[in-house]
Amino acid sequence: MKPAIAFALMLAAAPVWAATGTDPDWPCIQRKQPHLSLGQVWTGPVPDDRVADLARDPKIEALAARLEQRRLPLEEAEAAIAEFAEDADDAHLTALMVAIMDKIEPDRAALIAGIARYGHSQVDLARRIEERRARMVEMEQADPPDFDAIDAAEEALDWDQRVFTERQQSLTYVCETPVILEQRAFALGRAIAGHLED
Repeated sequence: MKPAIAFALMLAAAPVWAATGTDPDWPCIQRKQPHLSLGQVWTGPVPDDRVADLARDPKIEALAARLEQRRLPLEEAEAAIAEFAEDADDAHLTALMVAIMDKIEPDRAALIAGIARYGHSQVDLARRIEERRARMVEMEQADPPDFDAIDAAEEALDWDQRVFTERQQSLTYVCETPVILEQRAFALGRAIAGHLED
């Protein structure tokens, strides 16, 4: 086994909760934060019942849906917020932020759950690779060895190792996605709050 793969397997199988202090299925360096609250990204007024009703207005919901999309550059999002703010009072601005969070939070929560499943599957795959290696050792020590079976086992082991390695390489991007959503929510909140009345 190549040292780099052995090291990656060791990392995947290690108790990650020792590093994060939380979930044993959490594979990311970033600390797991299952939910993002409005108070973490919004410095404006606390929403009341009127704001909650306004947040369900189709125009506000449509704008929120557009603003929360990561493919929309932040500069364009800020311009759309400024245009909305021209005719919006604090209640409408707060409702826009509530509507944005109503869209970002479920997406982010689903990502967090998916990452946990991803981490769990990596640990399972690492375990399967170790089992395959142990089985290959047994097969090689057999008298006489079944070389066809050994070749098939080696091919399966190589495939699992390739899948494991590719997943590990994707993990950095996967783990950054919830953080990107948090940063976007914060940036949008700051842009909206900049239009609140003093």
